[in-house]
Amino acid sequence: MARRLPERGPPAKLPVMEQLFLNPRHGTPGVVVLTEGGFRRARAEIESWQGYAPTPLHELPWPGIGALFWKDESARFGLRSFKALGGAYAVMRALSAELARRGAARAPDGKALESGELAEETAEVTVTCATDGNHGRSVAWGARRFGCRCVIFVHEHVSQGRRDAIAAFGAEVREVKGNYDDSVREAQRVAEAENWLVISDTSYPGYTEPPRDVMQGYRLMAAEALEAMGAPPTHVFVPGGVGGVAAAVSVQLRASGARNARLVIAEPDRAACLLESARAGEAVAVAGELDTIMAGLACGEPSLLAWQELERGAFAFMAVPDDGVPAAMRRLRAEGIEAGESAVAGLLALEAALARPEWRDALGLDGASRVLVFGTEGATDPALYERMTAN
Repeated sequence: MARRLPERGPPAKLPVMEQLFLNPRHGTPGVVVLTEGGFRRARAEIESWQGYAPTPLHELPWPGIGALFWKDESARFGLRSFKALGGAYAVMRALSAELARRGAARAPDGKALESGELAEETAEVTVTCATDGNHGRSVAWGARRFGCRCVIFVHEHVSQGRRDAIAAFGAEVREVKGNYDDSVREAQRVAEAENWLVISDTSYPGYTEPPRDVMQGYRLMAAEALEAMGAPPTHVFVPGGVGGVAAAVSVQLRASGARNARLVIAEPDRAACLLESARAGEAVAVAGELDTIMAGLACGEPSLLAWQELERGAFAFMAVPDDGVPAAMRRLRAEGIEAGESAVAGLLALEAALARPEWRDALGLDGASRVLVFGTEGATDPALYERMTAN
């Protein structure tokens, strides 16, 4: 059942501008965070869902490098975000385990849950999480798909458009004062009191299995991209957040024979908890409102599992400011690509690195580089997207 999120130590100081930090622990041995058997199960389950199809990989001309590959998650399962792969899969896994624990069924798979044959039993289960928007939408979608009740906690800065998208799947949406990490704590508190199942995308001591399932689902995005590329990338840029998707990409690079690709984590400069953790040599929190236009990355505390992978799997960490976001979104729209605010973090980091010879050299970027960038979301708030991309 739900466990209480532990308190963190003193918050780190936030960066205030573009920054690059090369990871001195890159390549050192570490713990196995995600098993290959777990990924095989996740892939088989998700690929069996109605509506599954690999998302596009676009190759774009880009100055200063050999090729840019953009993994486009703007249409994943109609949810417009890669998170459709993780939250819904974790709902299915947790619901299956809960029904088995109650003696209602013997570990049913997604097909059995979707059939409705266990509708009475699943309706008695409530799943919950905190979200900046996309993870909550995936959990709500999974809850509707598999027949259980859903309550999603959002902090006060989550846009109305994202709240409405969650509610459209039948979830109850509750607001929490404060930032994303405050909403995580409130979701845990209520779940503990109500005996609900927490389907979080962040992990901490005593709570790891649903986030591990979430990350196994995310790996499918990376597997699709690497399989479509053929030859492996030399560099991979991926958004940060709590680190779950970046860690999933890191694991899949090794599993797919692309362990030599240099993984660069991109974060907003007002919510760069992974960069600050790399600097500190341990997981640390960043303070403040985490007020960034890259709403899906407004996270102040790294996920335990993600950090265990990224502290040795990431080659570098970068922090980028908000002011370049609209231009990057417009540039991609001109190429026929829909990219939301959080999706362009990796592209902003790449552009910042290419603009500085010392950073370009430090990352080993040159005219032969094959760069993979994960565009993790589309227009998850359509009204905001139109305002930001209007000429």
